[in-house]
Amino acid sequence: MDRIDALNSSEFSLDEALCYLNHAAVAPWPRRAARAVARFAEENATRGAAAYPQWLEVERSLREKGRQLLNAASADDIALLKNTSEALSVVAHGFPWREGDNVVISDEEFPSNRIVWQSLDRYGVQVREIPLRGRDDPEQALLDGADGRTRLLSISSVEYASGLRLDLARLGAACRRRGIALCVDAIQGLGVFAHDVEAMHIDFLMADGHKWLLGPEGLALFYCRPAWRERLRLYQYGWHMVEHHFDFDRREWAPAAGARRFECGSPNMLGIHALEASLSLLLEAGIPRIEARVLEASEYLFEAIRASRHLELRTDPRPGRYAGIVVFRHRHRSAEALHQALRRQNVICAARGGGVRFSPHFYTPQEHLRRAVALADSEAPASP
Repeated sequence: MDRIDALNSSEFSLDEALCYLNHAAVAPWPRRAARAVARFAEENATRGAAAYPQWLEVERSLREKGRQLLNAASADDIALLKNTSEALSVVAHGFPWREGDNVVISDEEFPSNRIVWQSLDRYGVQVREIPLRGRDDPEQALLDGADGRTRLLSISSVEYASGLRLDLARLGAACRRRGIALCVDAIQGLGVFAHDVEAMHIDFLMADGHKWLLGPEGLALFYCRPAWRERLRLYQYGWHMVEHHFDFDRREWAPAAGARRFECGSPNMLGIHALEASLSLLLEAGIPRIEARVLEASEYLFEAIRASRHLELRTDPRPGRYAGIVVFRHRHRSAEALHQALRRQNVICAARGGGVRFSPHFYTPQEHLRRAVALADSEAPASP
């Protein structure tokens, strides 16, 4: 049995009645994450924090796994924050802006990667939203939207409502040549395909753990390139972000040299145990194998939707332009009506981007994809 098939059978225990196609929203945990949380809860209930030194080892292991996942130079480049929005805020409100600067984003960003930049208006920083739908070359469109006052490009590696995948290496190389910082909201791609921060010249990257990373809500990985660490102004302070954070009697303090400087307070130890276990599964399976399986699932959905009677594909099916998100619409029913009908039949998905969004992971059975498309296609037109 292939390693990834063995993991599928041993690690996932979803209710067999469900077709779970909602990893772009909230993912189920693998068994090892659930076991890690159960062990942590039982230990806490019976021994309190007696094992805190061991908990710190799990925290260090999570940073190292984050480093491996991103090919970062050091685990010190990885901060553990509450969510993607907090990490984006650390960048947006710590960045050394000057009045008249601008930041380039797409018009397809999730609110987290739009509102945070719009909040800089009071500092005289302009947000440029670049339309991407229907563009043959979305990377060039983003780069053409930049000018001499563009200081940062912030983009999702995969757009949440269309499934469009961006060429991060191309964007990173162009930004590096032009002196523009590249910030990547990787929540819809990390855990599916490689996000090599070195090869892709990524300056900042953030991703909450509860989607494709198969972890809990409330804990995110944040990568900050070392050259930027001291250039980002800090606006959150506390005991955990200082260099000597366990020397509570020390009166003199300085921010930690590593990315821990962005973590102001006590860590989410329960979430750390869960996400560390989930990342161990992804690294064991291997991101190249996971990517191949996820792309295969997306391609199966493309073909099934094309062959259907009532469905129209909205996600770009060109190679390199998709990852795990497939969005489609029904010719005769609204997205919300179809979404609700599918949920009543135990197809767990989402209404996004003017259609219904399916987002299978590497372990999703092909039979579930077939059944979900058949149910969507069988829905009769709404009564006049």
